[in-house]
Amino acid sequence: MQSIALVVAYDGTNYCGWQSQTNGLSVQEAIEKACKEKFKHKVTVRGCSRTDAGVHAEHQVVAIQVDTDILVEKIPFVLNSSLPDDIVVKSAKYVLLDFHPIRDAKYKIYRYSILNTDIRVPKMMRYVAYYYKALDIRLMRQAAKFMIGTHDFKAFCSSEKATKTTVRTIYDIQIKREKNNIINIYVKGNGFLHHMVRIIAGTLIRVGEKTIDKNEIKNIIDSLERKNAGPTAVAGGLTLEYVSYDDIVHS
Repeated sequence: MQSIALVVAYDGTNYCGWQSQTNGLSVQEAIEKACKEKFKHKVTVRGCSRTDAGVHAEHQVVAIQVDTDILVEKIPFVLNSSLPDDIVVKSAKYVLLDFHPIRDAKYKIYRYSILNTDIRVPKMMRYVAYYYKALDIRLMRQAAKFMIGTHDFKAFCSSEKATKTTVRTIYDIQIKREKNNIINIYVKGNGFLHHMVRIIAGTLIRVGEKTIDKNEIKNIIDSLERKNAGPTAVAGGLTLEYVSYDDIVHS
């Protein structure tokens, strides 16, 4: 058996999330189906992030173990021929047999995209949160500074199930106003709780519209109360942008 890491991108709109569930088709299931078809045996697919329904990815790192004579550089082309148009394997490489895409990750970067204009743009609506009120990006940046560091982010978590601790480290938050009236929030951390990035985005939107004071962020974190943070921003605005690892290539 060979252990291989895939980098996968997908539009999450039509899926119930990354992880296999009983209520609809998941991205994981779609990839497992393509793997079984091409490698002629059942393949368990393990991703680095369990993205929710409607959430997208540019850099989902996926571990598979396969018995195949297909050259590793050909695997993306082989799998893509069986995958739907909204999922694509971008690259593949050999890794150590004990490689674990979650445990071995050094950090992850998520991007939250906001369309901040008074008129919606239909072709963009799958990939942004639409917000028509003017947002003060300067206040949002100032508020974000309080979130950087190691904190108990219980107030920014929708569910504590399947997690031993709600303490996480955020290394950086960058907020950029792009062309086409897009505001992108980039959150870099060692790991994230359920809906954590979407709640961070929802809270920063409230700061930007001046309904939450930027200096309240520390108090919200210290309160450990979900009700004190902003709303959970819509799923479509969130994209898994990048995941970093040490050198995992099997030589």
